[in-house]
Amino acid sequence: MKNKSVEFIMAGRRQRHRRWILVTSLLATLSIILCSAMLLMGNTIYSVEDVIRVLLGEQVEGVSFAVNTIRLPRMLAGLFAGFAFGLAGNTFQTMLRNPLASPDIIGITSGSSVAAVFCIIVLHTSNAVISIASVIAGLATVTLIYILSRGSSFSVGRIILIGIGIQAMLNAVVSYLLLVGAQQDLPAAIRWLSGSLNGSQMHELPPLVITVLIFAPIVIVLRKHLGILELGEHSATSLGINTGKTRIALILSSVCMIALATATTGPIAFVAFLSGPIAKRLVGVGLSSVIPAGLVGVNLVLMSDLIGQFAFEVRYPVGIVTGILGAPYLIYLLIRMNRKGDL
Repeated sequence: MKNKSVEFIMAGRRQRHRRWILVTSLLATLSIILCSAMLLMGNTIYSVEDVIRVLLGEQVEGVSFAVNTIRLPRMLAGLFAGFAFGLAGNTFQTMLRNPLASPDIIGITSGSSVAAVFCIIVLHTSNAVISIASVIAGLATVTLIYILSRGSSFSVGRIILIGIGIQAMLNAVVSYLLLVGAQQDLPAAIRWLSGSLNGSQMHELPPLVITVLIFAPIVIVLRKHLGILELGEHSATSLGINTGKTRIALILSSVCMIALATATTGPIAFVAFLSGPIAKRLVGVGLSSVIPAGLVGVNLVLMSDLIGQFAFEVRYPVGIVTGILGAPYLIYLLIRMNRKGDL
């Protein structure tokens, strides 16, 4: 009887593992297809052969400029920003055990946005300074939320409520900066706030790429610890997890990624919020959704950008499309949580 139980458990584990591999492979394949579409499609649709020749360094008249200057930077910005948003959003939601605990819901993205808009409108600084300011503001926002939410015990609900309040305050600061800013600076700031891949340039991408390449592996390595943290503070401690150090590593990594992604593309709405729940639903219970969540973020950004470019007569920034997708889910989630008594 005991051997049959063990075999049943092992068969379930193998089935879940096969499902994880299948889901992750399909998401990665879809990401490759969307990246290819970003390079091939535009005002002119180029052949696969011409695009490959350009990527290999050849000069093809008419194709080289469009691919190297416009399409490749746009695709890379969407790829790395989407992965950063998806990974960071899933990390916060899992660590705090609440789908509302996303960086763009609890104010972290808004903190980075205030710093970026201030640099754009008031200081007129370079992109490097905007990136540094966004990271510092994101970390400062996390610290402020933690300080204000401290009590006799750790409370996820208190963190979320305080984060939502801070987000409202920071959004008011952004509105004030737009009101007092010079007229000539407003179009750039408003375009950035909508979340857009338009105007992405290769020289602006290294900070985002390097940040994702450094901090994404940290989150991936700690994915098992993240899953244990989801069980609760006491369970994680009893299983030998140093919850304080693990949380600090995960928070620092996630905030750095989300801040650099926000500084590069603007606050693309709801990608961090949607990626984790979608990945968990696809992967199922029992296995980590960290990598799938990052891939879902990539697919959401790239697909939404393609929809915004080609599905309508007027071209819309990617943040408009993701906002349309995410707002109904947020309303649905709030209604469901209210019925369950989680609010």
